[in-house]
Amino acid sequence: MKLTSLIVGSAIGLTPGTPASASLKVSENQRFLTDADGRPFFWLSDTAWELFHRLNREEAERYLEDRRQKGFTVIQAVALAEMDGLRTPNFYGHRPLIDEDPERPDVKEGPENDYWDHVDYIVDLANAKGLRIAFLPTWGDKWHGDNPVFSSPEKASAYGEWLGRRYRDRQLVWVLGGDRTVENDFHRAIIRAMAEGLRRGDEGAHLITFHPRGGQGSAQFFHDEPWLDFNMRQNGHVVEFAAYSKTREDYNRQPVKPVLDGEPAYEGHPIAFQADKLGHTLAADVRRPLYWNLFTGAFGHTYGHHSIWQMASERYDAVNRPLKPWFEALDDPGAAQMQHGRALLESRPFLTRIPDDSILVPDKITSYIPGTGERRFVATRDEAGTYAMVYFPVSFPATVRMEAIRRGPVKAWWFDPRTGGAELIGEFPNTEPRTFTPPTPGELTDWVLVLDEAAQNYGAPGKPPAPQ
Repeated sequence: MKLTSLIVGSAIGLTPGTPASASLKVSENQRFLTDADGRPFFWLSDTAWELFHRLNREEAERYLEDRRQKGFTVIQAVALAEMDGLRTPNFYGHRPLIDEDPERPDVKEGPENDYWDHVDYIVDLANAKGLRIAFLPTWGDKWHGDNPVFSSPEKASAYGEWLGRRYRDRQLVWVLGGDRTVENDFHRAIIRAMAEGLRRGDEGAHLITFHPRGGQGSAQFFHDEPWLDFNMRQNGHVVEFAAYSKTREDYNRQPVKPVLDGEPAYEGHPIAFQADKLGHTLAADVRRPLYWNLFTGAFGHTYGHHSIWQMASERYDAVNRPLKPWFEALDDPGAAQMQHGRALLESRPFLTRIPDDSILVPDKITSYIPGTGERRFVATRDEAGTYAMVYFPVSFPATVRMEAIRRGPVKAWWFDPRTGGAELIGEFPNTEPRTFTPPTPGELTDWVLVLDEAAQNYGAPGKPPAPQ
């Protein structure tokens, strides 16, 4: 498909949303993130890797406002961008560094005269809309390879300290790495030095994590590092559960740290990078990782679209067959459906949720239930047993242990991941297993079974809880 150009009219003024509140912190049980007052924070992020580099201010407004309206809370973007981010200037003709030296950011007097002024504008615009930036100081090719611009830990430390000072008062999370593997002591020293520089510069104001290569997690390289506040995985651009089961492995690590999938399968992406053999992903392919990750221990989730991460348009060469320009991809269904997963989990006690596949009664044919490949069932529940949820990736009947809810009767619901709607099934005892069949039996359609202790009087799944 030919990518069409974006027609931009007059400048769009900043439209403030709910401002981002104080900096985030790790919850007391080390499993989730909260705001400074201890309120749960749901990380629902979009990968906009080229946001700072390729979009102008009007386009950035359009993008960020769309994501705000769709319930996103975080935007993942890169300062020294992947797509020739050092040499190819941004929309306004500015580059980030002098002579490609990270110790010499190209900063000029005035508010609109350099690359970093544009980054400032976008970060501030996002914060005004209630969005935090998951801020990557650099893509991994700048510290990895034969001739990295981060040629010494001293350069990484100086650049990190400069960034930390500049963005200390913005609402963001630092994300080191950038899709590369830590292969040796030099790589490890660069990442450590940048983390230490950031800490000096922002005086510890923001959390730090690491974005690894596909199929890897930050825990492989840095789990015990004091600067790593939570683990980020890249489970990758595949559609089978086996990749996403790695989230549970990191959840089980000691010492306990929160875990998140920072790059799952993207909507519209060639499946496993094999478009001619496997085709491109659909909305259902990005919904499954949402629930697989959340129900196996993730504290939030990252969405991505193959056209949006690269901000595909006629201005730039396409990377790996995007199917449409970024501004058309905004309306693809998977992005809007992410907010339903957020709403579902926010409608029940949040900081006490744990993964628990024992809720499912395995069939004698285990490839059927709990399933495998694209058809793996997963379950989660409240520690106190006041609610449980089972993700049905396909509309097969499945049997669940009703005693997962400690006190009966049990109110059961079907929750629709495509629309966010909920339908009450009925009330049942919690004394013996019960089989549930989704409303669309035998179809390749996903559902969530929600079980509640009736006495809790929880509202419909996905609806905000009543004020206390």
